[in-house]
Amino acid sequence: MSKQYKLVTCTINGEEKTCMVDVRASLTDMLRGEYGLTSVKTGCEVGECGACAVIIDGECVNSCIYLAIWAEGKHITTIEGLNRPDGSLSDLQQAFVDETAIQCGFCTAGFLMEAECFLEKGKIYTDDELRRLLAGHLCRCTGYDNILRAVRKVMYQRNGLPQPEEAETLIAKHAPEWRK
Repeated sequence: MSKQYKLVTCTINGEEKTCMVDVRASLTDMLRGEYGLTSVKTGCEVGECGACAVIIDGECVNSCIYLAIWAEGKHITTIEGLNRPDGSLSDLQQAFVDETAIQCGFCTAGFLMEAECFLEKGKIYTDDELRRLLAGHLCRCTGYDNILRAVRKVMYQRNGLPQPEEAETLIAKHAPEWRK
């Protein structure tokens, strides 16, 4: 049986890339094999764990079930594309470090990509909504509370709001004045 190949041109982390791919190859295979982007993890390979998540044209996608040939003309962002231009960590990546939301690290890129995708919308979500938005990602180290705390922290920062704990402290401190 002969393999069929197709030339695919897309933008990955801001750079236009072109390569020949097997028409049966997943986007995960292309990103890891052709471009060495190992932050895109090979987990379940059936779209259940979220470890392979990338952002394609503003939507978070499990790259293991997305054919590489479908990437033609698309803009793809991996975890490597979240870094600031000077190479430092983004606010979201730093929050994961600060809140110890990284344990073994296998699921981290998927959580970061999903969170980045919905945080870009500039909405304020409840904790229940955040849990639902992150539900497609599995963490075997049970770091969910820390992950939620990191995402919530960045959500408030990006929207120019005090952290809920800070707001409670301000209210408690100034409540007597505000009641006058």
